[in-house]
Amino acid sequence: MVKPKNEKDSPEVKYRGVRRRPWGKFAAEIRDSARHGRRMWLGTFNTAEEAARAYDRAAYAMRGQLAILNFPEEHNSAAGAVSSDSRVASSSSSVQEEEKLVFELEYFDDKLLEELLGNEEEKEKN
Repeated sequence: MVKPKNEKDSPEVKYRGVRRRPWGKFAAEIRDSARHGRRMWLGTFNTAEEAARAYDRAAYAMRGQLAILNFPEEHNSAAGAVSSDSRVASSSSSVQEEEKLVFELEYFDDKLLEELLGNEEEKEKN
């Protein structure tokens, strides 16, 4: 668990790979070192703890025992009960739940779309 540097500015506890969306939900993402540090979207969650656990699962899947986790004690206790299905995670109460995939879409106006398409057409001409 990573705490903020200045407690006055942000009294909330922060987790690695988790950020709060303006509307109150928590987004989780991780950098994939195998793909030159590109961000891998993990989803949007109702609580920071859920998002942090999603990050932990992804970090452990990518880096194994070398992963820096938000809840290392939970992962170490569940290490003996590793599931063959990577989409199923074990919690400390040994209840299994399936990871949810969440897609978040943003709306852009038509002007932006035309600019993007125009840039692609220019590249094809050159």
